[in-house]
Formats: sequence, C-alpha cells, structure tokens
Amino acid sequence: MKPTPEQVIRTVFSSVVFFLLLLIVTPVVIILLLVSLGKLTNFIVENIAPLLAYPVFYILGITFSIENHADSLPEQAVYISNHSSTLDLFCILALGLPRIRFIAKWELQYNPLFFILGRLTGQVFIKRQDSKKAVQTLQNAYSRVKRKRLSIFAAPEGSRKHAGIIGEFKKGPFRTAMDLGYPLVPIYFEGNQLLSEGGSLFTKKGSCTAHIYPPIPTDSWTLENLEEQIASVRSRYISWAARDMNLSKEEVSDTKN
Repeated sequence: MKPTPEQVIRTVFSSVVFFLLLLIVTPVVIILLLVSLGKLTNFIVENIAPLLAYPVFYILGITFSIENHADSLPEQAVYISNHSSTLDLFCILALGLPRIRFIAKWELQYNPLFFILGRLTGQVFIKRQDSKKAVQTLQNAYSRVKRKRLSIFAAPEGSRKHAGIIGEFKKGPFRTAMDLGYPLVPIYFEGNQLLSEGGSLFTKKGSCTAHIYPPIPTDSWTLENLEEQIASVRSRYISWAARDMNLSKEEVSDTKN
C-alpha cells in the first residue's frame, strides 16, 4: 500500500530524531562506562535504550504498551519475539528488560553508532547467512553470559522480510536456551505488522502491545527433540498471529508479506 504524505513525513522525521538521539547518547554512554569501569552497562541497556524508542513512537503517532501474562520472570532467560515489522526494533528497546543482551545481525555494525554502542554494551552480532558460524558465535558468548548472569534476546525469524506472517524459526536462540539451561520467554508484538509491514519503512498511526508470556522450561530439550520443541513454540506464535490478524492458523502459515 502506498504511504500517505503524512506517513512519509512522520517516518522521515522519526528517523532523523532517532539518529540524533544516538549521536547524543553515544558520548554519554562512553563516559558512563569509563567512569564506572563498565559497571553501568546493565543500567544503560535497561534505562537509556527505552529513551531512544519512546520519542520515535510519539512522532509516529503510536501508543506502545506492555502486557505481562506471567506471574514472574526468571532472573536469566532467553527472550524471543516475532519479527515482521520495522517497529519491532523500537518495541524491543522500549521493553527495558533486566540484564539483557541482544542477538543482532552482523550488518548493523556497518552503522558506526550501532557498532560503538553495541560493542561497548556487549551485544552479540551474528552472521545469519552462516548458521554454523552463528551458533559458534553464540556458544563463544556463553561463559560471559553465565558469569555476568545475563539474559539473551533474539528474533528467531532472523529478518522482518520473510514468507508468511510468522516466518520459519532458526535454531540459534533455542539451541542457546538449551545449552545455557535457561527457560525460554516468548514475547508477541501485537499490531506491529498491521501498522508497518515487513518490507515497508513507513508506519501508520495506531497502537501496539508487547505480550510477555510465561516462561517455557527447557530442561527436557535435547538435540534429538530440538526441532520438535521449536515447532511447538512456533505453533504458539501462529495462534497469536491468527488472533492478531483475524486469520485462521492455516492462513497465517500461508500468507505472504
């Protein structure tokens, strides 16, 4: 669908504001990390990252909310979410999850601000096209994640541009949860794709909600049943997407972006 002039203006303005905020935040983050000898990393990720997201939501005319369906969240976990919209990045930042580190695509480092902030705060960058290399990169981060009692956030679809409302899930985040012995916490972003489809940079006004669901234990996961476990989790996302998009589960599986 062709964007309206208002949507183009809002999108361009929000992009400019976002990168200006990055320019302002980057030296502040560097100073805080130097002064604290790196001890304020979690504070930065949990509190400064949301400050980058909410001005963007305001400019785009979007109301963002969080609905927690879990009685409590584990101290350490692997969080996952659906990924089918440009808005997902800002929703992830706005969550402000405790002690979180993000698994991000390698190409984000081509932006020098993302490179500096990502490296300074210990984010994990992977090459999605090379699954073996991606798994190896994740495994190399295990000792640091456990030692610092961190959680991981990943989008198993890998890219917002994929076939179907819910794309195929990559094994990386699930293998990470199994290897670390962490529970998996699913998050579903409701409304994002209705406001901004995966292949589009433009956004409509509206509301989106991050649904945080109860953790899924991974104690019984093995290499032998991993694909079955992934399919089970993806089935939940298909159900949530069907409700969100007012489609049948079959339509969600077959619909192309």
